[in-house]
Amino acid sequence: MQKGIKDRLTTGILNLLYPSLCPVCAGPTDNLIYSPICRACWNGMTRYDGPSCGICAAPLGSEHASVCTGCMKNRPGFTKAVSFGLYSGALREAVHLLKFSGLKRLAAPLGGLLLGVDMPEADCIVPVPLEIIGLRARGFNQTFLIGRQISKGRRIPLLAGALFKRRKTLPQVGLSAEERALNLKGAFGVRGRLHGKRVLLLDDVMTTGATARECTRELLNAGAEEVAVAVLARA
Repeated sequence: MQKGIKDRLTTGILNLLYPSLCPVCAGPTDNLIYSPICRACWNGMTRYDGPSCGICAAPLGSEHASVCTGCMKNRPGFTKAVSFGLYSGALREAVHLLKFSGLKRLAAPLGGLLLGVDMPEADCIVPVPLEIIGLRARGFNQTFLIGRQISKGRRIPLLAGALFKRRKTLPQVGLSAEERALNLKGAFGVRGRLHGKRVLLLDDVMTTGATARECTRELLNAGAEEVAVAVLARA
């Protein structure tokens, strides 16, 4: 029996025994790979190809603009940021299911989406870390899990412990851009030798860019030649 037919039959049987609905469209779950999101909603997650900042990848309101106001006023230390899509719809739901519902199986297909993005050349991948209390509570770092897929697909070493969180910080949700930057100031540290390396800093979501800026500062201070950023979703 062909694998695709077998998977659909298995999914159908499981839905009869344990019916579930897609959290995006409320239709029936119809796959095993990215359950509970249905096939149609997952396939609807397309790469954002609208106007965006050439430095931080922030969506722009005009196709005639090339750099956002934030980067013009305060250029970040990283050379370039790339992302798969906008932080909305099915992509936002998938990230939430991975991070907050513990559906680690979504890390592989989400990493596959990011693998389709044209990324800058790099010598290593460094995931943004969680603080130790948060890591123990969640049981995993979702960015590390996504990073494993990128590392395998691009054959670039993943340096899981290169960045670490020095201290506990407030949740970034609800904070202004200035408050986010202040909240993260001095919050990260670097272990190991990065001298002369081109680093690809990896995160799941970029909102204001405060995390990427602070991590980049520490990586450059630790001797990295340059830092580029890759994220699944851009707010």
